[in-house]
Amino acid sequence: MKDDKADVLQGTLTLMVLKTLAALGPLHGYGIARRVEQISREVLQLNQGTLYPALLRMEQEGWISSKWGASENNRKARFYAITAAGRRRLGKETEDWRRMSSTIERFLDFAGGEG
Repeated sequence: MKDDKADVLQGTLTLMVLKTLAALGPLHGYGIARRVEQISREVLQLNQGTLYPALLRMEQEGWISSKWGASENNRKARFYAITAAGRRRLGKETEDWRRMSSTIERFLDFAGGEG
């Protein structure tokens, strides 16, 4: 059901990409997008217009590196890998997300969960 898919929340894409690369190793952009969708049980969708500018920004920040290689179907693809700086950033992003999500959870529980 396409209507059930959601766009990635602002500020979470970096976290999800870095976590995916840390867990699975180098992947091409399509592989990253499909893995995020799989882990979200198809709730999240990543389109090229969202993912590739984010990958470029993360590479410019030094959080990921890239190199050309061949994909599973033998097509030329750019593979992305997390760097040491990216692992540090992943730690910070994870900490920030946990703090923010617990804050949101307090609001959801406020006044007995009404509203």
